[in-house]
Amino acid sequence: MTATAPFRYDIVGSFLRPASLKAARKAFEEGTLSLEALSKAEDEAILDLVEKEKACGLKAVTDGEFRRRYWHLDFLAALDGVTEVHADHWSVAFKGAQPKASTIAITGKIDFTDHPFLNHFRFLKKAAGETLAKMTIPSPSMLHLIACVRTESYTPIERYRDEAVLFEDIAAAYQKAVLAFYDAGCRYLQLDDTSWGEFCDEDKREAYAKRGFDLDRIAKEYVKVLNKVLAVKPKDMVITMHICRGNFRSTWFSSGGYGPIAKTLFAHCLVDGFFLEYDTDRAGDFNPLHHIKDQKVVLGLVTSKSADLENSEAIKRRIKEASALVPLDQLALSPQCGFASTEEGNLLTEEDEWKKLTLIRSIAREVWPDAD
Repeated sequence: MTATAPFRYDIVGSFLRPASLKAARKAFEEGTLSLEALSKAEDEAILDLVEKEKACGLKAVTDGEFRRRYWHLDFLAALDGVTEVHADHWSVAFKGAQPKASTIAITGKIDFTDHPFLNHFRFLKKAAGETLAKMTIPSPSMLHLIACVRTESYTPIERYRDEAVLFEDIAAAYQKAVLAFYDAGCRYLQLDDTSWGEFCDEDKREAYAKRGFDLDRIAKEYVKVLNKVLAVKPKDMVITMHICRGNFRSTWFSSGGYGPIAKTLFAHCLVDGFFLEYDTDRAGDFNPLHHIKDQKVVLGLVTSKSADLENSEAIKRRIKEASALVPLDQLALSPQCGFASTEEGNLLTEEDEWKKLTLIRSIAREVWPDAD
């Protein structure tokens, strides 16, 4: 089963939180619900979600990120040496509504020990039964990007005055994470990453350059770290990467085609597959895909940001267009992002998200005879 992941029709990972779970989390934050009761509400919501995912025909299921506030900070802040800190504003500006401000700081030696996400995965795996359980975590690039690049006041701790040591520790921590998830039974792991979306954005490239950052150099360092992490991956484990340009309440923060990063990332990063956003012209055309080697490419042609249902014929035409650059057998289809990268979720309903996934499955069955 895992040999074919990512699948012909697949998902990025997050789902809209049900009203019952939102109410439970609000009560917990207000101090009227215990942590034990919140965990029980999360368990119940995840069990229900997994059954819906199976009913939709998905070959790999996630927990919808239902235990998280954010797609990335919850994981990163639970690493050794990382501390979540208050922020006056989000580390990047979305084109509209802004998330609740929070960020992270590197305060000690980076490591991965006793991470709560391991138990999150164990619960998901048990709930999934015979179905493949997919785990999503932020890419190692995100730790450096948020703490060291986006943060204008960043001052390294003594251990990390030599940035090479920081990259070595991040890689080592994520190597431990990969093996720990594997030991917990994970065979399908996804690294979610907005750094590459930012590196595609000409305005952001210019702004970072003015602050003295060489994004091309940083991109190469990120690929080195990623490949060190991937080097410990067991043969029967699939690791993919999802590249995002921002996803909060149906808004975004980066724009630009994959051209600036394609040669560095697509040609050299040893992931098994890329989940790529292609739902709007903000992602550019397919031409950068000619740098793809043997990785699978999951085309995010169906948006998770609105309820509008795409035209299936138009999607099939775009898949055909992409197949001129990447063989059809290496392609797959998914939403462009998750439906709720934060607990607030995008501006559509639960019914809408299942309609989107049903459409994706229907199109995949027509395009690929082996989709099921």
